[in-house]
Amino acid sequence: MRKDGRNFDQMREIRIVKDYIIYPEGSVLIEYGNTKVICNVTVSEGVPPFLKGSGSGWVTAEYQMLPRSTHQRSSREAVKGKLGGRTQEISRLIGRSLRAAVDMSKLGERTLVIDCDVIQADGGTRTASISGAYVALNLAINKLLKEGALEESPIVNQVCAVSVGILNDEVILDLDYDEDSNAETDLNIVATADGRIIEIQGTAEKEPFDLGKLNKMVEMGLKGIKFIGEVQNKALGIECLKSY
Repeated sequence: MRKDGRNFDQMREIRIVKDYIIYPEGSVLIEYGNTKVICNVTVSEGVPPFLKGSGSGWVTAEYQMLPRSTHQRSSREAVKGKLGGRTQEISRLIGRSLRAAVDMSKLGERTLVIDCDVIQADGGTRTASISGAYVALNLAINKLLKEGALEESPIVNQVCAVSVGILNDEVILDLDYDEDSNAETDLNIVATADGRIIEIQGTAEKEPFDLGKLNKMVEMGLKGIKFIGEVQNKALGIECLKSY
């Protein structure tokens, strides 16, 4: 049993509020426990130069944490004049992850820009961003379909993300800040809701881990992925996935 009363393999409560911001084509507020992220998707006509004339679209992402999303105020990176390495790394991860959800050839020469703004951080901000961005992406695509800008949906995979770790030699799912800051191992899994891996990021913060622990973390992570997929579907009004 963990400090917050969860079992080792139990997710925090996930809440998704659709259309949280009225202006973007797709917008959600997603909460993983006390972690809260606003995910907005903007549809922009045109693509980067390397895609011009190809007929294909593009998906890109930007991520940031607001100054008082954590225990102490952090300065805005715009004021510093440069993005931090962590911010760039997470932005690229979100973009890669959501590109796995989209058939670019069906999107046409338009760009979907994902903005993930962390308003409260308690661990798992990058995983919450990815899972929330998938829902916001669907909302934006649905708007394009209703407007007749697209004939069919380019969404081909349902994308979710979750953290797994080792704390006190126990494999645990969906780490909050206190668990993450003390974990011996920190692993982030991005996968489709039916259990196919998109990306795994993992580091032994203290002691190296063996293949058995890695397999257990992946298995537990995929259990969390399935749960997230069901929450996403409920938010979108889609029947929950069958067990894979």
